[in-house]
Amino acid sequence: MRFCRYDDDRHGVVIGDKVHDITATVEKVLASKKKMRWGDPFVANLAEIRAAVGDAASHPAKSLSSVTLLSPVERPSKLIAAPTNYHAHIAEMAARRPDRVPSKDISKAGLFLKSNSAMVGPGEGVHVRFLDRLTEHELEFMIVIGKECSQVSEDKALDYVAGYCLSLDMTVRGEEERSFRKSIDSYAVIGPWLVTKDELPNPDDVPFKLFCNGELRHNAHTNDLIYGCAKLIWLASSFYTLYPGDVIFTGAPAGVGPVKPGDTLTAECAAIGPMEVKISAYKNPNA
Repeated sequence: MRFCRYDDDRHGVVIGDKVHDITATVEKVLASKKKMRWGDPFVANLAEIRAAVGDAASHPAKSLSSVTLLSPVERPSKLIAAPTNYHAHIAEMAARRPDRVPSKDISKAGLFLKSNSAMVGPGEGVHVRFLDRLTEHELEFMIVIGKECSQVSEDKALDYVAGYCLSLDMTVRGEEERSFRKSIDSYAVIGPWLVTKDELPNPDDVPFKLFCNGELRHNAHTNDLIYGCAKLIWLASSFYTLYPGDVIFTGAPAGVGPVKPGDTLTAECAAIGPMEVKISAYKNPNA
């Protein structure tokens, strides 16, 4: 199934070009659940919600093009990201800065965290904050954790997955710490929806592309990941307890490029679905 959040925090199932509203079913299931200290209640109870939904096509529907897609995960305890996980991307960044070659060993370089407040859905768009600096897109395949786990083995890691998404790890370039530059409001786009893991049995065999105003930027495949999805979960869980709804950005492929207000980013991924994101200038509400 393909679960989305949209408009004023509605829950839906995407079938073709329609969104079927399952908000009442979700609210009924979650009403009887204890408050969670950490994690996303929807993801934690996904199996029960899915059973309660039954035939998703029987629920009221509206056109997918008429809704504003939010992040399908509302309350992750953390956004975890791999810094350099494709050889070709390491090479392109090393060519820019020969004095600062990225590590090829994530277990030594470590993962990093993005602020939860950076998270938006594709319908909300990216708002570029520093127009005098280089801001770039990094389209990434994303893992969504489904069950609490810690120090899981690589061979069991995928048992703890709820599903997968696409993501944009937006980045303003500079000398500041990586997580600081990547945690700007709207710089963590998650979407277009959550595809449950039964629909995608091998996450390390997923091609995807990104276009900026129709120009091909990323042409990538998860089989080129240095650390595959299971190994990333193993590494993340060796340092953190992972909770339902926690997400892992698996790393940027080659082809990162600049964005500016007025641009449109369009992702293509047959396994997940299409995702369109508009780029605009940040507007200071306190100005």
